[in-house]
Amino acid sequence: MTLAEDICPVPTIARPDMDAAVEAARAAVGLPVGSRVVAAMSGGVDSTVVAALLHKAGYDVVGVTLQLYDHGAALKKKGACCAGQDIHDARLAAEMLGIPHYVLDYESRFRDAVIDQFADAYLAGQTPVPCIRCNQTVKFRDLLDVARDLGAEAMATGHYVRRSVVNDRAQMRKAVDHSRDQSYFLFATTARQLDYLRFPLADLEKPQVRGVAAELGLRIAAKPDSQDICFVPNGDYRTLIDKLRPQGREAGEIVHMDGRVLGGHAGITDYTIGQRRGLNVAVGEPLFVTRLDPVKRHVIVGPREALLTASLTLDETNWLGDEADIEAAAEAGAPVLARVRSTRPPSPARLALIDGAVAVLFETGEEGVAPGQACALYDPADPDRLLGGGFIKTTTAVV
Repeated sequence: MTLAEDICPVPTIARPDMDAAVEAARAAVGLPVGSRVVAAMSGGVDSTVVAALLHKAGYDVVGVTLQLYDHGAALKKKGACCAGQDIHDARLAAEMLGIPHYVLDYESRFRDAVIDQFADAYLAGQTPVPCIRCNQTVKFRDLLDVARDLGAEAMATGHYVRRSVVNDRAQMRKAVDHSRDQSYFLFATTARQLDYLRFPLADLEKPQVRGVAAELGLRIAAKPDSQDICFVPNGDYRTLIDKLRPQGREAGEIVHMDGRVLGGHAGITDYTIGQRRGLNVAVGEPLFVTRLDPVKRHVIVGPREALLTASLTLDETNWLGDEADIEAAAEAGAPVLARVRSTRPPSPARLALIDGAVAVLFETGEEGVAPGQACALYDPADPDRLLGGGFIKTTTAVV
């Protein structure tokens, strides 16, 4: 057994399960056999299995891989997608499957839409989610255009979400394996994009996916999953921000909510909402970062209860619900389940319009909500259905 197999054990998959996986992929695509489908191949096990299943299901598969960055250190880093080794793995898999494969240089687009936005968000005292920006812009906007140019009738990805069609309208739903569900990261997928996208892994769990890869003889069957932020080679995002936006490394004050100056800091980019460690101030009670003021360069701290958020407003919204748009749903006070972090379950809330802005009003206080993060919205009557969401613009604390 290799080191990779020690980390990611590969189960044996029975032939009936393989047949079921192929049928599930065919059902997820929902197009006649022989139709052209572009498979977005990152070089990881999920997207490679998607391409393999679609090929085995009889589709005319074209693999496309995006070169998003080329940091020297990233080329040697395990778990970094869309860099050196991953492109190589995608190319080898396409050759083995006997499908056409293209590598597109999207480095400049990725830098403008994802990396620069990531650095600017921290400079503005926000907490960005770069994976969502990448899906929203480079992958589900630019790459879809390429797929159409290649004459494909659909584009398939290795995301763990379900696409279903109800009353001739596509819906996005959580994957069968909730522990792998990625709907939070895809809240910005528009209705037009969802009409074109397909997600063949919706009915599979990760061990099954690795088993399929092993059964098909794919060398990436035991490849570890991507970790951390893909364009930060050593996981130290602050060093990257300092390099891209050195003005963020300006000293300021750590201020208590009651106005007391408790100490100093070397730059607000070192801090995020909810942070407790690394404050280097002592007042006899646990303190947390409750707000960041980039203009005054203040890091505002307070007790844990000060992190409770009563409501928030959304920017750059997207809507997949039955109403005409999210503003109509907000005007009607639609109930929702609001998810402010990928690792946190959704909380009961309702939509509202406040001074023309779409707002989310929580039934009970939600802790650690930060501007810049995403808020994904689900249907309380059907909790697996994603309704859309937006990026958090402002928050209002529980009084």
